[in-house]
Amino acid sequence: MNNKVILVTGASSGIGRASAELFARNGAKVVAVGRNEAELSALRDGLGEHGSNVHISLTDLRETSQVDRLVSRAIDRHDKIDVVVNSAGIIANGTVENTSLDDWDKMMDINLRSVFYLTQKCVPYLEVTEGNIVNVSSVAGARSFPNVLSYCVSKAAIDQFTRCVALELATKNIRVNAVNPGVVVSNLHKRGGMDEDDYAAFLENSKETHPLGRVGQPEDVANLIFFLASDKASWITGVTYGIDGGRGQTCAR
Repeated sequence: MNNKVILVTGASSGIGRASAELFARNGAKVVAVGRNEAELSALRDGLGEHGSNVHISLTDLRETSQVDRLVSRAIDRHDKIDVVVNSAGIIANGTVENTSLDDWDKMMDINLRSVFYLTQKCVPYLEVTEGNIVNVSSVAGARSFPNVLSYCVSKAAIDQFTRCVALELATKNIRVNAVNPGVVVSNLHKRGGMDEDDYAAFLENSKETHPLGRVGQPEDVANLIFFLASDKASWITGVTYGIDGGRGQTCAR
């Protein structure tokens, strides 16, 4: 990864942050994208001597003008883009009966539309570097779970988006893959409405729903993202990789 330019969205916390840290520690130039300036600064400052490898980009991915600015500034600063990690995302409760159209649109805007638009804007530069894309999906992209309808649908769409784009861009030698985590310790669920007590109970219960007996850590997923982005995965494209402690193999009971 030495001197490769990696654009990581959702870099202020969770899987995105762990990925940005891993790339930076391995010599990559990281464009860390997020909306929380304090957390992005903490990411950079916490890397010590590797902090100079991180450039912060405050970006609302729902705004196309801000995405345009993100990509143009990345090229102005680094002259290229080698890898895009689409890690930004949200979760929210809701069923087909009680999910409002506004909440549905917000979920699709952040989890799907922003990934489509950023990918589209980066393709010309990834073609030059024969780079690749890693999308962060979820076990919920492949399995249905109650009371998170719009989230499940958005992640299923990311899985299909990954497969379709991998075929479309293969002739340009651009690889596209996705990772499908189970429950990972992050701010995702708390930002989705859980308080501290509910989240602690959720993590404890998840030890039982994941056959390996534990929830994931952001670093678990970051390691897989790093591999898929590396030359060691040069013959892998269009794949959605489960990394979920066995959660995707279980059935409701």
